Amino acid sequence: MNILILGSGGREHTFAWKISQSPLCDKLFIAPGNAGTLQHGTNLAISATNFLALKQAVINQQIDLVLVGPEAPLVEGIYDYFKADVDLKHVAVIGPSAKGAQLEGSKAFAKEFMAKKNIPTAGYQEVTLATLSAGLDYIDQQTPPIVLKADGLAAGKGVLIIEDKATAKQELKAMLEGKFGAASQKVVIEQFLDGIEFSVFVVTDGHHYKVLPIAKDYKRIGEGDTGLNTGGMGAVSPVPFVDAALMKKVEERIIIPTVEGIREQALAYTGFVFIGLIKVGDDPLVIEYNCRMGDPETEVVLPRLKNDFVEVLIALSKGQLDKIDISIDDRSATTIMLVSGGYPEAYQKGKAITGMESVQDSIVFHAGTILKEQETLTNGGRVLALTSFGNDFQSALAISKANAEKIQFDKKYFRTDIGFDL
Repeated sequence: MNILILGSGGREHTFAWKISQSPLCDKLFIAPGNAGTLQHGTNLAISATNFLALKQAVINQQIDLVLVGPEAPLVEGIYDYFKADVDLKHVAVIGPSAKGAQLEGSKAFAKEFMAKKNIPTAGYQEVTLATLSAGLDYIDQQTPPIVLKADGLAAGKGVLIIEDKATAKQELKAMLEGKFGAASQKVVIEQFLDGIEFSVFVVTDGHHYKVLPIAKDYKRIGEGDTGLNTGGMGAVSPVPFVDAALMKKVEERIIIPTVEGIREQALAYTGFVFIGLIKVGDDPLVIEYNCRMGDPETEVVLPRLKNDFVEVLIALSKGQLDKIDISIDDRSATTIMLVSGGYPEAYQKGKAITGMESVQDSIVFHAGTILKEQETLTNGGRVLALTSFGNDFQSALAISKANAEKIQFDKKYFRTDIGFDL
């Protein structure tokens, strides 16, 4: 079959790397892709949200299955677009409908969804400009820190954790008045949860589900989880503190009710549910849902998946996930993200990358790269992810760190302490 991956980051390069290993894939295309995805298929210079151009590419290249990487095309309704088009409706789309994608696209929708199914999460109140006074009163009732979340997609920047009530009130007003554009016309105020975070990845056809390898990512730019939030500086899988007893609670209290809720609300959902969790005491609570795989977690989750990934995707698209047994590599996988100087604030692109050919025992996944005149250049804040295996995450991390030193580009930076809190 011919397969099209949508997206251009490390997640999409990992998808391409894994899919290209399958004998079930005849031709692989990535739109728009990066310098790394070129190693596994053909890049198409099309935005993941340009539905009309994607339609033409799907028809021209006789695509049988579309795997959607990022959240934007899902929230904008690419699944619905394909299913409503007579020329496209036969194509399998891996990703939820626009309504299903509201689990990520609207924090308020996700909170209401969890409330209906008694899924454990932080207490909250949703606020608009019309209900600002009630929101200010709610802040007064809380014990800081106060968590403010823009309801809509805000490119990963729409969550603020604030140490005092006065600042929280100022920021709430600023958000409602457009600090994050339309994304913060509605704001969710949440109680702060104190614990350690981890990520669970579920693939579901809306009826059956399978759990993929568990991971933990590291968002802050600085060592010891300090500084500004980023898209992710590294990840570890498996997570040492996530034992069988904790996973039993996750499955019974969170995964099963989530899949039941998807079915009961008739949400067309053929894809991934990323569940961001926090362990408070001995109990798991949901921080957020994403309607797609995470990045950089994909770079440690998929390498540990021993299955033919295309076989899993086909079973998913046909509603036959129950016929698949997920097989997971027992080894630990760790990834380190090499980023541009200045990231996550202002940074420069177009820097030459050298030394990749000297990497040994790590998989190099491209995140923000471009190929120009046979030279690989930086093309984003997060540039490369180096994934390594080991008997434990420390040994895997040591391999990634050694290889990170071999790769060079101007103002390269990476964290050396991924997994420091485990």
